[in-house]
Amino acid sequence: MRTNVENFFLDLLFPKFCFRCKKEGSFLCQDCMSTLDILNSSFCLCKNPQRLPQAGKCYRCQAKKLNGLYFAISYKNNLVKNLIHQFKYDPYVKELSVSLSSLIITHLLTIQKSFDRDNSVLIPVPVTKKRKKLRGFNPSEEIAKELAKNLNLPLLADCLIKIKETRPQMELSAEERMENIKGVFAVENAEKIKDKKILLVDDVYTTGSTMEECAGALKGSGAFEVWGVVVAREE
Repeated sequence: MRTNVENFFLDLLFPKFCFRCKKEGSFLCQDCMSTLDILNSSFCLCKNPQRLPQAGKCYRCQAKKLNGLYFAISYKNNLVKNLIHQFKYDPYVKELSVSLSSLIITHLLTIQKSFDRDNSVLIPVPVTKKRKKLRGFNPSEEIAKELAKNLNLPLLADCLIKIKETRPQMELSAEERMENIKGVFAVENAEKIKDKKILLVDDVYTTGSTMEECAGALKGSGAFEVWGVVVAREE
């Protein structure tokens, strides 16, 4: 972990600029963050999601392994799309996790959602060790770290693992995504998740195939519930 002095000199040598207005200081300034339309409702898991009085599933998506999904904003928003793309593929903007997680926090506050620390834990959607080494970090884990600090919840990054490489999901159709991700996640240290409510963290929810596969592995190893938590949802 970097010290405050190290952070000071890094900011001096490599200043941050807002992706939208180019103001110096952060990758997403407060003024530009305030322009984003954070959702004040919850929706089901269907392809054409229904608005719900609280997070969960409608009668059509009861067969889903996920118990529900929390997402802050639509992926149609060009600024959010750009931020997430940069965050996923540019190791120099790793601190975008702070801004992206704050969107989730704002959404949870808006819908007045809180979590019981005694039975809720955060788990990031994992990448393989090879992918993490090449990229320098796991984007989902960085968002989860910020959520853990803000929500005062335990973060378990050693329970869900990805055991083999897959093709990039964004290149595939919905059917191909399901096949691509099948059987690639496994659970270690299962005693840590037994009877727990899992908040499964990722950056974007598209078809839901990755989160469904993760939820199946977690529930199969004793998790009580698995809820998706993402920055944005593709519609």
